[in-house]
Amino acid sequence: MTSSNLLGSSRGTPRLLTETPTGRLTVRQVFPPRLALARGRGATAFAVVALTVFAALFVFVKRNRSRWLDLRVTRTLQRVNVVWFDRLMHVVSWPGFPPQSRVLPPLLSLLMLVLGFPIEAAFQLLAWSAGGISASIKLAMGRPRPAPEEVRVIPGRLGGSSFPSGHVLIYTGVYGFLAFLIETLVRPARIRRIATSLLVGLVALVGPSRIYLGHHWFTDTVASYLVGTSYLLALMAMYRRLKTRWLNRRR
Repeated sequence: MTSSNLLGSSRGTPRLLTETPTGRLTVRQVFPPRLALARGRGATAFAVVALTVFAALFVFVKRNRSRWLDLRVTRTLQRVNVVWFDRLMHVVSWPGFPPQSRVLPPLLSLLMLVLGFPIEAAFQLLAWSAGGISASIKLAMGRPRPAPEEVRVIPGRLGGSSFPSGHVLIYTGVYGFLAFLIETLVRPARIRRIATSLLVGLVALVGPSRIYLGHHWFTDTVASYLVGTSYLLALMAMYRRLKTRWLNRRR
């Protein structure tokens, strides 16, 4: 990803922007509706609903009411006996294990900084803080991970309790925000579509991957998607506003 391929050029106003009567830009002008994935009341309403469902799910799991559902989903998924699917599930989870999980997110942020996108670099690093959210919820829940006596558990570097899934929450934040930036900033349509499809696919598959490997329960991953998506929407909204203010200052 080079600066010549992005929406913003290294100097002056981005080429897609036009002068306005007031001389100032609005969020809508900087981020066209097609690209504004975290706009207005719709995103806010979605986040409120998602967090409400998460709160209900937290209580449901805390009272140990989800065991039958979690066991059924895990055993059903683990009955899939296809070589390519097994390899895919392992590959999808790989970026979320240390040491790569501690190298890839800051490396993405550093790359953006080197390319001359300091605001994007800061927000990409902020997306990584989803791990802190995961750790806090894990501490409050204290749920044991799946045991080998119940389901098949693939050996791996695991830490903390089971609820929620740190993999899913961090992927949603880090790779979800990266997909948003690429969709917003990268100009060549083919590169944009390929990159965003891969990133969205990674986020979508990491939940099933964690269940298939026996590292998390179904409700762990659902909780992470709910919280992670809400956090992602908040980050996107803050980024769009800050980016618009920064462009206006440059003008």
